[in-house]
Amino acid sequence: MDAGFDDLPLFPLRTVLVPGAALGLRVFEPRYLDLVRECGRRGTGFGISLILDGEESGSPATPAGIGTEALIEDFDVGGDGLLALRVRGARRFRIRGSRVRDNGLVMADVAWRAPDPVVDLQPEHALLGVVLRRILERIDGADRLFAEPNFDDAAWVGWRLAELLPLEPTQRQQLLQLDDPDERLETLLRLVGDD
Repeated sequence: MDAGFDDLPLFPLRTVLVPGAALGLRVFEPRYLDLVRECGRRGTGFGISLILDGEESGSPATPAGIGTEALIEDFDVGGDGLLALRVRGARRFRIRGSRVRDNGLVMADVAWRAPDPVVDLQPEHALLGVVLRRILERIDGADRLFAEPNFDDAAWVGWRLAELLPLEPTQRQQLLQLDDPDERLETLLRLVGDD
């Protein structure tokens, strides 16, 4: 289900950003420096979408049809002189169409996906809540990174596991494309069970 339309600059990557997750980026290509300047001026985010075909630098890559809005939380210039960003995943979107600007930046016409419904963690998924608690216990500073944990919310548990488990990008993409938090948790159970 979609909830509104927008024009969104894309930053295709070989990784998947899920809602609520943090991601560090090093920015050096002129088209992405332009993207950051534009987002800063407008106070908006940009889209991160998994690359299906192509590379992260050079010619525009073909992005997956579902991605996540990235909001800039912090930036700095690294020791190598490159712009370092920390972004956080926000809303999911579906790409309805795209075009490439003269500078090589891909602009997408996106439909925003509806926010996750608030669904209690079901008994059949309780094990995933336990797994997430144990993962967080082993992360230094988890209480700062995840200041407001919600182990009763199926969507929150699913997104945090999608963020923290050692999944392949295609597996994270599969989870990102699911609208139902319970279906996402069922898929996570299958993915964890396959290992």
